This record gives sequence, C-alpha cells and structure tokens, in this order.
Amino acid sequence: MNPVCEKLNIKFPIIQGGMGNVSNAELASAISNAGGLGTIGAGTMPADEVEKLIVATKGMTDRPFAVNVPLTVASDVKAILQLLIKHNVEVVSLSAGNPAPYIPKLKEHGIKVITVIASVYHAKKAEAAGADLLVAEGYEAAGLNSPFETTTMVLLPQVCRSVSIPVIAAGGIADGSGLAAAFALGAQGVQMGTRFIATKEAPFHEIYKTSLLQADDTKTMIVGRSIGKIRRIYDTPYAQKLIQLEKNGVTQEEFLELTTEDLHILGAVKGDLENGFINSGQIAGAITNIPTVKELLETMMQEAKETVSLLNNRLK
Repeated sequence: MNPVCEKLNIKFPIIQGGMGNVSNAELASAISNAGGLGTIGAGTMPADEVEKLIVATKGMTDRPFAVNVPLTVASDVKAILQLLIKHNVEVVSLSAGNPAPYIPKLKEHGIKVITVIASVYHAKKAEAAGADLLVAEGYEAAGLNSPFETTTMVLLPQVCRSVSIPVIAAGGIADGSGLAAAFALGAQGVQMGTRFIATKEAPFHEIYKTSLLQADDTKTMIVGRSIGKIRRIYDTPYAQKLIQLEKNGVTQEEFLELTTEDLHILGAVKGDLENGFINSGQIAGAITNIPTVKELLETMMQEAKETVSLLNNRLK
C-alpha cells in the first residue's frame, strides 16, 4: 500500500494545500470524501474562526482532513494547536516556521504531522524533530514561497534521497502525468492547491476560476522579492500595481499591508482583481476544465497509471 495513504488513512495519495484565509469546509470535505486529504488553513484567522472551520468540516465529512498552521503568521499558534487536539483533528500540516517545538505535543495525541519544507537542510531537521511526512514544495507553487526559489524537479529528488520518511511533492502538479512524474522523482504523493480552485465544489468567485482556465504558461508572477517576502500570484491589474510599487521602492511593512489575507479574500472570493489579488501556481496554464473533485482525483489516478505504462513501453 502507498505509505502516504497508509499513514493518513486515505484512498488516493493526493492532498490539498493550505489556502490561508480563503480555505473552506466545502472544498476540504469534498476532497476528503472523494478519497484525498482535504485541508483547511488557519492562515491569519483568530482561533475561534479556525474552530468554526473545523466544526463545519467535521459536519461535512467523516473522513480524515488536515489543518495547515503557518507558524510565523498564524494568529495564536498555541491556541490553534489546542483546538486541533480538542477536536481530534487527525492530521496537522505545519509550514512557514520551525515545527520542532510543536511536533511532540501533537504526536502525544496521536496526530499525524506533515511539515512543509523547501530545502534538504529543513527536510532533515523536520525528520529529526519527528515529522511523519514531508511536503517538498518548489517555487512553482502558489502563494507564500521560499526565498530559495528552488524548483520542484530539482528539490524533490534531493529531499527524497536525504530522508527516510514519505515525501509529498508540491508545486507545478495538476494532473496524472504530474503525479507519475512526482513518483518517478521519489515522492509518495502530491499536494495541490491551484488545481483544486478550478473544481465545481470550490466556492470561489467565477472570475477566479475563469482566470485559471484562460491562463497560459506565463500568467503568474513573483512579487515581494525586493523585501524578501516571495509570493506567487496571478498576473492581474492589482499584481501589476504591486510590481510597480516594488520598482519605485516599498518597505516591507508597506508591502505586507498590500498583501494581507483580506486583500486575498477580495480577489479570490469577491472577484475584485483591481483592488485584490489571487494566488496561482505556474501550473494554471495546464488547467482546461472544471470537474468535480471526485472526477479530478479518479482521472488523475487513471492518467498516472497510463503514463507509467507508456514510460514502461518507451524504456523497452
């Protein structure tokens, strides 16, 4: 059995990335119900809002789901982790910070811990701290990203050779061929964010979904390099404003005020691309339809098997 599926008690080795404050119970539960691992993100939300999301998700699925906690930006890490224990959340994803102080307490309560990393060094540290699984995320991925800017294809095999726990690939994956490629590079599963936006169950603005369908391979951009806060977003009028402000010189404080989760919600949920932004991974250009989550996962698994069979024939 696939080790990711075995450890997480899921059918397919496909998990949802944390989507910050725009994550929701509808999409997370649909992914879990379809056999993947749905995820809700704590983002910068206060603990009571995170609790509402947990309760809502539990009301929509009896399957395992994860909560992502971005350690350096979450409102109250200790309070949120206590909520996860209180509500018997089965899987926790820790990102954007040092997970070592929190892993032992979570594992005491039988919670599986996934740690998101972007370097071999941090992969080894997370394994030593007791993480159960790793997500190796390349900078093709949407949203907040590593300043190393290492691509998935370069990062993944190096991480897989450096640790003994299962590794999940993230960044630039949206279909079965991407899943097969991740396995070929040593991963045991994949994490996706952008691809799940373009599904029927995802309660995001139609402008967001349509933008992904219309994207080509150059439609995303990196902002925040000038102040050391890398973020990949979709190329919109607001994104161009951010780039121009960086060219003119912007402080870190000013930039962070212009990329708050409230402005993310304005773009993703309300569809205002003049005054808010939308996250998007580079894989947006490969998205051509809006299936149900169930259709997406089942198609990906079938495509992955067909890709492996094709490769076997080519290697004869």
